[in-house]
Amino acid sequence: MAKADEPAPHPPKEQLPGVSYCITSPPPWPEAILLGFQHYLVMLGTTVIIPSALVPQMGGGNEEKAKVIQTLLFVAGLNTLLQTFFGTRLPAVIGGSYTFVAATISIILSGRFSDVADPISRFKRTMRAIQGALIVASTLQIVLGFSGLWRNVARFLSPLSAVPLVALAGYGLYEFGFPGVAKCIEIGLPELILLVFFSQLQPANISYTSLVFCSICHTCGAYNGKPPKTQTSCRTDRSGLIDAAPWIRVPYPFQWGAPSFDAGEAFAMMVTSFVALVESTGGFIAISRYASATHMPPSVLSRGVGWQGIAILLSGVFGTVNGSSVSIENAGLLALTRVGSRRVVQISAGFMIFFSVLGKFGAVFASIPAPIVAALYCIFFGYVGAVGLSFLQYCNLNSFRNMFILGFSIYLGLSIPQYFNGYTAVNGRGPVHTGGRWLLLSSSDQKSFVLSFLAQFNDMVNVPFASEAFVAGILAYFLDNTIHKEGIRKDRGKHWWDRFKSFKSDPRSEEFYSLPFNLNKYFPSV
Repeated sequence: MAKADEPAPHPPKEQLPGVSYCITSPPPWPEAILLGFQHYLVMLGTTVIIPSALVPQMGGGNEEKAKVIQTLLFVAGLNTLLQTFFGTRLPAVIGGSYTFVAATISIILSGRFSDVADPISRFKRTMRAIQGALIVASTLQIVLGFSGLWRNVARFLSPLSAVPLVALAGYGLYEFGFPGVAKCIEIGLPELILLVFFSQLQPANISYTSLVFCSICHTCGAYNGKPPKTQTSCRTDRSGLIDAAPWIRVPYPFQWGAPSFDAGEAFAMMVTSFVALVESTGGFIAISRYASATHMPPSVLSRGVGWQGIAILLSGVFGTVNGSSVSIENAGLLALTRVGSRRVVQISAGFMIFFSVLGKFGAVFASIPAPIVAALYCIFFGYVGAVGLSFLQYCNLNSFRNMFILGFSIYLGLSIPQYFNGYTAVNGRGPVHTGGRWLLLSSSDQKSFVLSFLAQFNDMVNVPFASEAFVAGILAYFLDNTIHKEGIRKDRGKHWWDRFKSFKSDPRSEEFYSLPFNLNKYFPSV
């Protein structure tokens, strides 16, 4: 028995305490609507940043950019509803993903449409090629998820191997944090300071003040005489979205035309889809923790992966220029608000669909400058990284085996992507370079399977090694399941998750993850 003056250890908790509203306990309707609107505002960052970077390279202007943003927002709302009703049933927002950007840029720069003189025609033809690649890539997650194959993979996941995966799902996005704040330090830094102050020291929340704060600054002439690049980053009236967005427009399938298919681009996008699958696994685990739910049974995770495959399919069908995955920033918002209610996220999906149809109104909120979004990312991604570290409470940190796995996987999870991303930034291409793109451009038979495959082979290797969460998660998973020593089951914390192996082995699993309308019998649950 410990002496009275000895420090008592903190006992591990299967569910996170201190959450105001858990996954099945919605707040009152007025508060739920406000919190849902806040989730909508947070996910706008990725929704606007990705099309703003990609559409101009495809030949599109502000009008095309506004339509793509509307489409991405509309599809995100649909996918979020599908995930919360039929997927994992966690309060997970399913939106655009930075993971798919590299493969998309590869299609844009492939040269297939360089001979098209009209920029709008080039935009549409490039969009149709991206759609085709996404449609094919969606089959990977659909098959792995609904067949139960990913369930078999998840069974070997332990708290120890989950730590690097979940932690770097948040910390690995560090380049989107303060570097983005610094693009307009006059806006970003005060927002970051105020957000920390009000969220941690005061019972108020200032996430709704972002747009008003920016508008006051540029109305008072804070950026008059500044360079155009600075004004574009800092001002709400320089995005071009409000003027270009239609008043009312309903996105519809194949609005850019019939998708085109290329074997090499499809293979590269499938590899990217697998990377997004691994990253989203970490995102789902983080969300289950911040929603004060129990650990997901492997069958529930597999079910969610299948519906995320449907999300990528819808992204390809509608033409969002980007694939879909779990929104890490919204996972962090669950921690900031301490509200993990499923209903709140479903309300946010309603806002996504509503404002995607009413283009002008949605464009007003979508015009929030990127430094404001980056300031929010500093908080949200930090929260997701921290929840990954929280799984160490189940592990024996006095084990040299565990310390090696943790240290090695996290260090290489940061170091390897840094090498790949740094090499790409300096040389304009990744370390793996077969010269296949040159073969594709110089060949008269551009649809040759071999040449097309070689043209995209670079991305098949470079994209996975550029993802911090993927590298760290795969390394930790492999080492944790291959380095065997006596007593490692308890050392790695696997016994804490034994009761969640099966869907019905713990009554809380049915409470949190059971499907409506008695649909559980149609999905693998053993």
